[in-house]
Amino acid sequence: MKKVLFLIHDLGHGGAEKVLVNLVNNMDQTKFDITLMTLFDVGVNRQFLSPDIRYLSCFSKMIPGNSHLMKILTPRQLHRWFIKDHYDIEIAYLEGPCARIISGCTDKTTKLISWIHIEQHTKTRIAGSFRSYSEAIKVYSKFHKIICVSETVKDAFIKTTGFGKERFSVLYNTNETEQIIEKSQEAVYDIEFEKDMLNVCSVAKITKTKGYDRLAKVHHRLIKEGLKHHIYILGIGEQQKEIQKYIEDRGLQDTFTFIGFRDNPYKYVAKCDLYVCSSHREGFSTAVTEALVVGTPVISTLCSGAHELLGYHNEYGMIVENSTKGIYQGMKQVLNNPEMLVEMKKQEEKRGTFFSREKKVQAVEKLFKSFEDNEK
Repeated sequence: MKKVLFLIHDLGHGGAEKVLVNLVNNMDQTKFDITLMTLFDVGVNRQFLSPDIRYLSCFSKMIPGNSHLMKILTPRQLHRWFIKDHYDIEIAYLEGPCARIISGCTDKTTKLISWIHIEQHTKTRIAGSFRSYSEAIKVYSKFHKIICVSETVKDAFIKTTGFGKERFSVLYNTNETEQIIEKSQEAVYDIEFEKDMLNVCSVAKITKTKGYDRLAKVHHRLIKEGLKHHIYILGIGEQQKEIQKYIEDRGLQDTFTFIGFRDNPYKYVAKCDLYVCSSHREGFSTAVTEALVVGTPVISTLCSGAHELLGYHNEYGMIVENSTKGIYQGMKQVLNNPEMLVEMKKQEEKRGTFFSREKKVQAVEKLFKSFEDNEK
């Protein structure tokens, strides 16, 4: 049995955190002895971790400025401080501090994997959690395998670092597809969806990256043009107050609703007519994948993973220019032609089967087993 360690910053309400919990919960525990370690013991996704998975945490709560503090120590010092046991495979499941820690492993028998979730087009972006760009390159050079969540994430990382392609693999996110479908059928009692206009939703942490400020601007413009619709946002985050003020200043609070964080967002998404991803950046959108699984038509900005999710010719949804204008044009087209949603829904339901839990977990297990096969 292979001893496997996954290291992540925390188990907050982000997509990567949810995907990791889905992955470890479903791996074959007769073949893999799994430990999930967080730097900080916080986050709503902690509750969903199977009790069969060994869980460790370095600190009981978040430390302000922690990424800067961790730069004081070398990767080797950090690894010796945090990682006490021997593992056959150690995985840095997020960029930055996790990668620095895992790269400090000195055991030559341990295989090291870095998991990249976001597009990194510049040296400055890659260097963000490291002492310098050169240290980042040195750290990532230590890994035997670099896994990216989409082809576009992989291509950007290779172009910016100059690494050869041979160490890279693309593995799509693991989703609890059967559970998502089951939960999507539950009733919604706290929201009364509109009956005479389109219900539009989006699920994400409310930060600048997710582009909800520009979605609010698009909503305002479309409402002024007489194109009725109601937008529901599921999530919490630091930009909510700013957007809420924008909405209230323009008298839009009856058609733009912040629902907050929900353990089961799927039942809301499934009952909406349209899902909109307004993000500036994504790695491989968990929320868009979940919308596909429940069969809700999707409009997404052109960001990493969009083509792999929705097709290179809009076969499974609509991809728009990554701008306020692009979101406006896409939503206006659908609002003016609501019959489009019928065909979009048919295609989305077909696409959703591609992201079955079994396929994605098996792909990860196959990769881990390849280390053993290469040693024979």
